[in-house]
Amino acid sequence: MKASRKVVILWASLLAGAMTAAWPAFAHHSFAMFDHDHQIKLKGTVKIFQWTNPHVYILLAADQASGAPPKNYTIECASPGILDRVGWKWNMIKVGDTITTIIAPLRSGQPGGLLKEVTLADGRSFNNGVAAGKASIH
Repeated sequence: MKASRKVVILWASLLAGAMTAAWPAFAHHSFAMFDHDHQIKLKGTVKIFQWTNPHVYILLAADQASGAPPKNYTIECASPGILDRVGWKWNMIKVGDTITTIIAPLRSGQPGGLLKEVTLADGRSFNNGVAAGKASIH
């Protein structure tokens, strides 16, 4: 086997190994489970605000248009580091706050989604960082 062919096989093996090792990171950061084309707006009361790595979470008791009891939505946000860079503070949302969110809902139909934008009771709005994308509704 020629030396150049051995080098190509070695590089291909190394690349395949690196891609295999990196696959969990790619899978973890996939937004495929969310329906970005059919965003929804939810207003409700914060039940839990969890400022932790790798993602910040909001449990929102969202008001229902039909007058039914509120439905709990689990809303995934970016990491604390990303949110800090776009202006969030760890204490800006508190349990009991009324907020309005725009989310890309879960494709499964379960009550949850990826945050696109949050508007606090005082009117300030914050996005979820570049990777999550912008809100397409208002």
